[in-house]
Amino acid sequence: MASSDFSCSVNQGFNFQKDSQNKVGHLVSLKIGDTTLVSDLSVTNPEDNSQKVKVFGILSNISWNGGYGDELQFQCNVSTDNKNTLSTMVHTTLSNTDVEYEFVVYDYDQQKKMYYKCFHSGDAKLKGLISKNGSELNMSMSSEPGYEVQSPMNYGFYLGVAPRDEEMAIHMAVSVDGKFAKQYGIAQG
Repeated sequence: MASSDFSCSVNQGFNFQKDSQNKVGHLVSLKIGDTTLVSDLSVTNPEDNSQKVKVFGILSNISWNGGYGDELQFQCNVSTDNKNTLSTMVHTTLSNTDVEYEFVVYDYDQQKKMYYKCFHSGDAKLKGLISKNGSELNMSMSSEPGYEVQSPMNYGFYLGVAPRDEEMAIHMAVSVDGKFAKQYGIAQG
């Protein structure tokens, strides 16, 4: 399986510059268990830089080994309010590790001179479970502010998510016109 690993510019995510051509990524929405985290960061949509969008986190990295059952790993920067909620989750026992989320990574097409979605969840929320490393959940929250962007105050968050037992799709592209989707998760029964 071909793996996907995208390093994204946190600075470009928070302070979009249309003459910069770095990858930009957003964890658009996130729900862990019964807690829907607030998409409270207002950032520029790279495909239409006159438009603002609300997102939960600014991605610094996202990776997937490409297999149906392989986990997605997110590293992103989140607001102070979300940091406080997530810190409580990290330090308490979660009875429900279900996750629903949406994400998008944008890359720049040098020929078309525009941004496009190169790795994303499409129009559907993906469903999964927080993955584990032994008995520990793959989820951590930094207590120190991020260094790349000073304002607004933001904090590093890491999450690993294994897919639910249902067939979903991850959408990918190599250019504005070169789009395809790959299966994520396996339906049981």
